[in-house]
Amino acid sequence: MTNYSLAKEFYASRGIDTEAAIQRAALIPLSIHCWQGDDVGGFEGGSLDGGLAATGNYPGKARNVDELRADIEQSIALIPGPKRLSLHTFYADTRGKKVPRDEIAPEHFDNWIEWGKAAGVPLDFNHSYFAHPFSADGLTLSHPDKKIREFWIRHGKASRRIADAFGKAFNTRCVNNCWAPDGYKDTPFDRVAPRERLLDALDQVFAEKLPNQLDAVECKLFGVGCESYTVGSHEFYMGYAVTRQKLLCLDVGHFHPTETLTDKISSVAPFVPGVLLHLSRGVRWDSDHVVTFTDDLLATVEQALNVMPADRIFLALDYFDASINRIAAWAIGARNVRKAMLAAFLQPRGILAKAEDGFDFSTRLAVQEEAKTYPLGAVWDEACRRASTPLDGEWMAAVKQYEKNALSKRK
Repeated sequence: MTNYSLAKEFYASRGIDTEAAIQRAALIPLSIHCWQGDDVGGFEGGSLDGGLAATGNYPGKARNVDELRADIEQSIALIPGPKRLSLHTFYADTRGKKVPRDEIAPEHFDNWIEWGKAAGVPLDFNHSYFAHPFSADGLTLSHPDKKIREFWIRHGKASRRIADAFGKAFNTRCVNNCWAPDGYKDTPFDRVAPRERLLDALDQVFAEKLPNQLDAVECKLFGVGCESYTVGSHEFYMGYAVTRQKLLCLDVGHFHPTETLTDKISSVAPFVPGVLLHLSRGVRWDSDHVVTFTDDLLATVEQALNVMPADRIFLALDYFDASINRIAAWAIGARNVRKAMLAAFLQPRGILAKAEDGFDFSTRLAVQEEAKTYPLGAVWDEACRRASTPLDGEWMAAVKQYEKNALSKRK
């Protein structure tokens, strides 16, 4: 018997259908983030700010849109399951023309749409309120200078129209995320006025009804340069998402290091139209490390997929590591998330629910612990085979070959 046959029998003895689990996991898209390929550089020639930093100098960073797309294609070939690609505004393919961010338009992403259709990869989007001269003060949508604030409001409106064009082109609603890095390094005198300005600016940004995109708003605890006060805190954006009925974006690295997203998902689910999860790995701070196969990841994905219906939960990657091969970084994180999806559907839910409903918490804990060593690997290998994707232990060879043939030649 094969390893998968043995695993299938094992899971069946616990009331778990591995075939159903593989099929369910294979239907869930994962939005891959383009910015892992060039360390959040984009094509404007600016430098990072807003508390963002990409550390490391591994050779082979994508230097232009063609190299970035080639790297993405190599990466998605190593990742099973349906993929989407998440873009930021400053990845516009403007063919060398300088286009201000408040004038960016769908036409500047025509080549991305063409690429996405050819690759079978629909596009998601993000407003970009950082890495720009008008974000140098640490404030954008909450800036006290009306001219700067209005520039960013126009940018937000333009970003939504681009996302709407994506949704229309791919016949699937584009998830469009709004995160602004606004905050202060030291204790502010006035905590109210910036949030009032942000509230008003967001209402203006979201005023136009655009049916082919889904708006998400993203909170953050703090960032480098805004350690003492973040305008768009968790409480602010949770209130905004509930009252304006927007998706709430929860980023793994945007909370206190001892917090997890596990409880937050089911807590906000009754009140918002959906949740966007940005999956990364914060170490001490929002350091955006590559996603690893941790208990936190398993718990987060399990809650996401088993608490909320598929049309209300959106999974996306958000990290950038320049210290290792960037193709490997993409593949490691994405494969771990997809493996966690499969694990979520291989939980002994019947046994656990019966024990919990009967207040048999001893059995519940025992089964939860035993499930950690169920033969997930054999089912994962089978899922990869069916997706014509390299197995664990095999895919790094393709990364090394690509590094030799392409990345090593970039100087």
